[in-house]
Amino acid sequence: MKKILKPFSILAALLMLVIACQDDDKKFGDLVAPTNLTFSYDIVGQSAEFPNGDGTGKIVMHAGADNAISYKFIVEGNDAGTVSGGNFPYTATTQGVNSYEVTVVAYGKGGVATTASFMVENVLLNFQDEETTQFLTGGASKVWYIKAAEQGHLGVGPNTPDGANNWPSWYSAAPFEKAGAEASDCFYNSKFTFSLVDGLIKFEHDNGGATFVNKDYTAEIGGTAIGTDTCLPHDVSGVKNVTLGASSSYVANVSTGTQFTISNNGFMGYYIGAHTFEIMEITANRMQVRFLQGNSTANAWYMVFSTEPPYGTEEPEYNTLAWEDQFNYEGAPDATKWNLETGNNGGWGNNELQYYRAQNATVTGGSLRITAKAESFNGFNYTSARMTTEDKKEFTYGRVEIRAKLPTGGGTWPALWALGANHNQPGFTWPACGEIDIMEHVGNQQDVIHGTLHYPGHSAGNANTSSTTVAGVSNDFHIYELVWSPSFIKFYVDGEQFKIFANSPTVPFNHDFFLIFNVAMGGNMGGAIAPGFTQSTMEVDYVKVFE
Repeated sequence: MKKILKPFSILAALLMLVIACQDDDKKFGDLVAPTNLTFSYDIVGQSAEFPNGDGTGKIVMHAGADNAISYKFIVEGNDAGTVSGGNFPYTATTQGVNSYEVTVVAYGKGGVATTASFMVENVLLNFQDEETTQFLTGGASKVWYIKAAEQGHLGVGPNTPDGANNWPSWYSAAPFEKAGAEASDCFYNSKFTFSLVDGLIKFEHDNGGATFVNKDYTAEIGGTAIGTDTCLPHDVSGVKNVTLGASSSYVANVSTGTQFTISNNGFMGYYIGAHTFEIMEITANRMQVRFLQGNSTANAWYMVFSTEPPYGTEEPEYNTLAWEDQFNYEGAPDATKWNLETGNNGGWGNNELQYYRAQNATVTGGSLRITAKAESFNGFNYTSARMTTEDKKEFTYGRVEIRAKLPTGGGTWPALWALGANHNQPGFTWPACGEIDIMEHVGNQQDVIHGTLHYPGHSAGNANTSSTTVAGVSNDFHIYELVWSPSFIKFYVDGEQFKIFANSPTVPFNHDFFLIFNVAMGGNMGGAIAPGFTQSTMEVDYVKVFE
């Protein structure tokens, strides 16, 4: 059965407001507001036996008007979407028999519009989804976490009812992308408890005291507009109700067709004014949801959740000192611990300009000193030093701590790093062997510290890298630290984490590595060498490996 409503025939049930722009515009020709706006709707499953529909709460709304190009549908004050054809599917979100005021905006050339309001009446939602209820709650109580280790655990794409609205095509967060930065690392602290109490689903959110807030909502949560996504103090305490319903944006084969709404402004970790979440996929331990941004329903956001905490529950602690060099001696670096490499090796794959000499690495005054110099040697204009622990200290997993003061000057490129010990074996040449750059710095970007991983698909200019700014790295000693486990690789400066990577058997970071210290000059990353450069030194107070 189809209900057809026209403004002149239901004056007692609607308020019609017509907005027509009369100005002409040469670009569009005569601007004529749409006229004869009509509205109708079909209730899915409606019959004489079931006058309110089949209980799914689904309807299809139809709008038409002369001179109209597109139609926006606003349901109970909320922008539901805009379509060009005038046919718009919608699903009730509240259990029981529902009636809605629907405002239709018909747009003509140049954005001139005609607006009218109508009523959709007596739509039954009698929704039950026992499987989803069991997955969400485990039949009693279950805790969910943001699945930070998964690519796309946060993402956004278009909300286009006429087309592809089922994946984050615009942006997809890298694993642990929000970790290590003060403005966003609260994101992974949230945990969400769904409980089944007397047949009702209850919800509790523990955000650790702070919420990761979309830039458009910082004023709402924090009182001041900031203009960028950030973590803000936010009280989310209290038990809220969860209502399951048929998804209003259901896309066959890419969604379960079920959504849940959290009462009292409840949300799932990233605040964008959304309280209803369509379940795209759900199992006993993984869930992907889709939700619309409150102030811009053209944006469909996606999040992935897991029943496993993002940082694991039993990460190993590496506190047993296995190897160190305190550099409390004088002369050349300890030959039982270090190899000194020489030459330019074709620019070391990076177009580097220095020639490595053993003489440029000395130990004096309680520290190792690697000095890059502007001097001619063997046809090169710069010399420096590179030293490794290959075949002398190789290890899998652990904690590396290095206290160092870095050189300065444009073109300097110091690095404290590790390379896969299998790099000379067939099939494991770089980057298949893996590379972990604990610290890199270039004088042309003073005080910016980089932590980087190189592996197949992510090497050289496409490496997996993060950076942090640390004042005075060339004036003072700072501690550069790596924590490497089967589950994670974490990078720190002075105890502050600035990068985390989810380790797995699919990447080459689960075998022996050895350490490398060097100062390069110029090259792909070092860049232009400053005119008048004479020399500069990297000092290392100590290096320690804990296993």
